[in-house]
This record gives sequence, C-alpha cells and structure tokens, in this order.
Amino acid sequence: MKRIFGAKNNKEPPPSIQDASDRINKRGDSVEDKVKRLDAELCKYKDQIKRTRPGPAQEAIKARAIRVLKQKKMYEGQRDMLYNQTFNLDQVSFAAEGLKDAQQTMTALKSANKELKGMMKTVKIQDIDNLQDDMMDLMDESSEIQETLGRSYNVPDDIDEDDLLGGNFLPVFRTTIFPCVPYTF
Repeated sequence: MKRIFGAKNNKEPPPSIQDASDRINKRGDSVEDKVKRLDAELCKYKDQIKRTRPGPAQEAIKARAIRVLKQKKMYEGQRDMLYNQTFNLDQVSFAAEGLKDAQQTMTALKSANKELKGMMKTVKIQDIDNLQDDMMDLMDESSEIQETLGRSYNVPDDIDEDDLLGGNFLPVFRTTIFPCVPYTF
C-alpha cells in the first residue's frame, strides 16, 4: 500500500512565536552588523574625499561612497522591516499570553463559583434568620432572669442616699419591713 499511495509525510510542528522572533532578531542583528561595517567604510571614504584634490580621483571615491551609502540604506530598510516583524510577533505573543491568563482566570472563577454554590446549598438564609431570632429570645430571657435576680426585696422607694449615710435608715427600715417588731434603740 505504501508503494501505491506513498507514506504519510511527518510534518514538523510550526515554529513557536518565540522561535520565529529569535530567528528574526538574529537576522536583524546580522544586518545591523553589516550597517555598522558600511558606516565605518563611509567614514573612511569621507576622510579620503577630504584629503584628495577635486578631480577624477575624488569623483571615483564619491561614486564608491554613494554605492556604499545605497547599500547602507537598503540594509537599514531590511533591518527596520525585520525589527517591525519582531515587534508584530511580540504583540501576538503578548496577546496569546493574555488569552492564556484569561482562560486560567475563567477556570479558577468557574471552580470557585462551583465551590461557593456547594457551600450555599448547606447554608440557608432562613436558618440564619431563625438562629438570630432564637439568640435574641435567649438574650431577652437572660436579661429578664438577671433583672429578677437583681431585684431588692421590700426596700422602700422613698429611702434616699442621705438617710443611708446619716444612719437614719434603721427606724424607717424597721417600720416598713418588720412593722410588728418593737423598736428599741
């Protein structure tokens, strides 16, 4: 069968964005090196033009300098194009990372939402309200008990602080609490 239809070609996976960006950066760096080399050559021609007298020799040097300048401009254009491609790849990479982060965030939110729903099934607002009402009732009963226990027995309401501090409270106390007991002081 393989002879008739041929064997399946194993295709290489496409390069990642980082691989493509690295490759283009490498090419951009090599073009940048060429631009620097041409700059040095232009400086050399500029010095030669200054040293030579006007005439055919100077014109020949100018022609070579113009040719080198054209090469430099071409390489600068290629370098800028390569760096623009790298910039575009970096933008795509940033967008892809942003989408991965968004997917991860959505997964985490879905998981948290599911967990919260499970917890909310066990907690009912009516149960909480009932519990709060029961607690309020218990607190009210406790206050009533404390109030009852703190009540004073048969102490007349007309005793004031001066009577208590002056020692005049005993006759009032005897006649109001124990009226049938004789007073002997």
